Amino acid sequence: MEHTPEKRRMKLICPLDRRDTPQDRRLAPMMRALKAIHSATSPESMAPEDLERQRAAQELLGRLAAPMLGMKWESFTLEGMNAAWVRPERGHDRRRAVLYCHGGGYTSGNLGYSRPLAAKLATVTGWEVLAFEYRLAPEHPFPAAADDAMKAWDYLMYQGYGARDIVVAGDSAGGNMALVLCHRLKAMGRRLPARLILMSPWTDMTASGRSYTERAALDPTISLAYIKAVRTAYARGHDLADPLLSPLFGDFSGFPPTLIQAGSNELLLSDSIRLRDRMTAAQVPCRLEVWNEMWHVFQMFPTRKANLAMESIGRFLLEQF
Repeated sequence: MEHTPEKRRMKLICPLDRRDTPQDRRLAPMMRALKAIHSATSPESMAPEDLERQRAAQELLGRLAAPMLGMKWESFTLEGMNAAWVRPERGHDRRRAVLYCHGGGYTSGNLGYSRPLAAKLATVTGWEVLAFEYRLAPEHPFPAAADDAMKAWDYLMYQGYGARDIVVAGDSAGGNMALVLCHRLKAMGRRLPARLILMSPWTDMTASGRSYTERAALDPTISLAYIKAVRTAYARGHDLADPLLSPLFGDFSGFPPTLIQAGSNELLLSDSIRLRDRMTAAQVPCRLEVWNEMWHVFQMFPTRKANLAMESIGRFLLEQF
């Protein structure tokens, strides 16, 4: 049988860590529990009552998983948008900051959901992290969320940071948002951030990659039905191949050095592989890490491999600056 280049790449991916621990062996039950929670909250439904349950469940998950020891959480309002700084309590480098874009399919997610990854990013870098609560679909479809990301970027510029001082990080739809922000900045002739950190980024709203079918039974957190529901709510009839919706199809020349992390079991694995390939073709320094037997945005959870992945992010950033 003939295999496409993407098929061959997915078969050749090497796990970063093969060692098994008792904690790793407990991941299977955790994954089953995640799938059960995901099903119970009707993620494919955009009905108001179902959306309310999804959003509440995500905030609860974020608050339960958030490692806030040694961190200060300082919330404020940014031109009507809820935002928060996560600041390490110990001495830290105030010259640089991370702009963190949370996931949630553009239909859910909030500051509470942002807490785990924002705190972990602050921990591994020693930098301040800005999280923000962008407007959600279907109440606020495209391009409301992208406009809010630009508002957060401009706020950092007004605070005296230069683009070279900022790392933009995002998970899932937040990874989509980080890439869209860069495409927009580039189109405006503005400077791009110094680095990109993308955790399980959603880069292709057309869902054309092989993993959307080949990993469907393995990912405990999202499904193709969910992808179709949230993209319809957010895109609202726009061309799904537009790089401002599917940044995979944009021009990456001039983009900053990028670290992409994904799990070998996740539905969106193709989005990361193809993004790496397109960035590399555009001569962008890009590193893809695929973590064995991990699922979508596994970095959020209190597991050994999540900790190792976050440490890898810290090394990537500290090596670069």
